[in-house]
Amino acid sequence: MTYCVGMVLDKGLVMMSDTRTNSGVDNISVFKKMFHWAVPGDRILSIMTAGNLATTQAVISQLEERTKAPGDRDNSLLKAPTMFQVASEIGKLLRETITKTQEDNGARGKGRFTASIILGGQIEGMEPRLFHIYPEGNFIEASFDTPFFQIGETKYGRPILIRGYDKDMSFEDAVKLVMVSFDSTLKANLSVGLPLDLMVIERDTFQAGHVRRISSDDPYFQSISSSWGDALKTAFHSLPNYSIPDK
Repeated sequence: MTYCVGMVLDKGLVMMSDTRTNSGVDNISVFKKMFHWAVPGDRILSIMTAGNLATTQAVISQLEERTKAPGDRDNSLLKAPTMFQVASEIGKLLRETITKTQEDNGARGKGRFTASIILGGQIEGMEPRLFHIYPEGNFIEASFDTPFFQIGETKYGRPILIRGYDKDMSFEDAVKLVMVSFDSTLKANLSVGLPLDLMVIERDTFQAGHVRRISSDDPYFQSISSSWGDALKTAFHSLPNYSIPDK
C-alpha cells in the first residue's frame, strides 16, 4: 500500500508521498513514488503513484521516454498546452497500461494491476492545478470544495487535513499539516512507511522549489510526531469529563 497527498494553496502546491512497497510483512522494499518534469519558464509537472508497482513503473517509464523523444514525437507532457490535456494523456496511458497488463495475464490478472495517480503542476499563463487520475483513465480536478487529494491508505490522515487546511496558509504550515497527516497514517498502518518524499511548488516559478527526502531520523519529523502525540493527550484531558450516575 502507499499514501500520497497533493494540496492546492493560494501560494502553489504541496505534495508528499511515502516510499514503502510490500507483499506481506516479510517482503518490504523502498521505491520512489514521486516524479517531476520541468521546462524553465514554461511548466512544472509532478505526479505521485499508488497501486500495483509494475503498473506504475511501466507508466513512469513511458512518460520518461516521451519527455526524451526528439522533436514533437509523443512529447505530450512537455508540449500539451494545458494541464487538462496533460491529465488526459496520462489517464489514457494509465488505462492502456492496465488493460494490456490484464490481457497479458489472462482472467486471473483482472483487478490486480490497478493504479491511481495524483498530477499537479502549472503551465505558463495558467493557474496551478491538481488532478486525481483513476485507473479507468478518467479524472477529477481539485476545487474550492475539494482542495486536496489523497491516494492509497487515505482514511487515517484525512481527518487531520479536513480540520487543518486553509487555502491561505503558508507553505511552512501546509508542510507541517501534511506531516501530521502522514504521522497519523504511519502510526495506524504498517503498509505505509518512511522515508517520505516532499515537494513544494511555488506558483509562477515553474520549478520544484523545495524537494526533500524525510528519513526516520529526521529531527523535524521526529519533533512533529512526538509533539503531536503530546498535544493530543493534552487536548483529550482538557475535554469535559463524562459523568456516570451512581446506581
